[in-house]
Amino acid sequence: MALSLGFSSCPNDTFMFDALVHARIAGAPAVAPTIEDIEALNERACGAVASARLDVTKLSVGALPEALDRYAVLATGAALGRGCGPLVVRRRDRDDLRSTTALAGRRVAVPGLRTTAWRLLQAFAPGCEPVAMRFDRVMPAVAAGGVDAGLVIHEGRFTYRDHDLHCVADLGELWEADTRLPVPLGVITARRDLADADAAAIEAALGESVRFAFAHPEVSRPWVRELAAELGDDVIAQHIALYVNASSLGLDDECRRAITTLLTRCGCTASPWR
Repeated sequence: MALSLGFSSCPNDTFMFDALVHARIAGAPAVAPTIEDIEALNERACGAVASARLDVTKLSVGALPEALDRYAVLATGAALGRGCGPLVVRRRDRDDLRSTTALAGRRVAVPGLRTTAWRLLQAFAPGCEPVAMRFDRVMPAVAAGGVDAGLVIHEGRFTYRDHDLHCVADLGELWEADTRLPVPLGVITARRDLADADAAAIEAALGESVRFAFAHPEVSRPWVRELAAELGDDVIAQHIALYVNASSLGLDDECRRAITTLLTRCGCTASPWR
């Protein structure tokens, strides 16, 4: 029986997992993909509906405190790095919002209350009022004046200027300056009740899928474009280059420290590993 596998439609995920989904990896387990927004995947893993939980799924590191009783982090397929953190943006005419301290008491659109982005905003801009919405609705909400500021992730890092928005703070830069560690954005997890052999097999297959993607980028391009909605080729390329890196092939000690550091700051002492 195929393992259920959840990931987002963002170019970094579809680039990495194209080979696995399309059976290009010899000997890899069969998978049945579920492609959803990252916060929807977080909700599946953390929610009360057991039947909605996938065998293997991408999760925000910020969602792990709620999910670690059910899921453990795999070493492959992750999104960690430097210079890739979420941004806080505002309208250019909001000169009253020039720093994170000015966000206290302000309404800030966030891409979900389980995202790593929200966890970082809580750490570096305490006291703001979150307004949760899908990640692709954040910038339009800020531009329309429906909220005071917004927290952008994914391709928003490259396109916020197209909405005539101004960057208040790069939360990734703040995290890196504070911890000297890469930003732990998202990881692939497997159910703790999944057999060890199955977990090891899918972990290895995910790594092979990433290697295949690096070696043959042209193969995944049509599927990546198909699922990338209206993103242009240049934004797709920037997206993949920023979020797919050595950590996607395997978590080294520094990456593991980054994950556990964020969990500790969230008050979570449970081990994220199998």
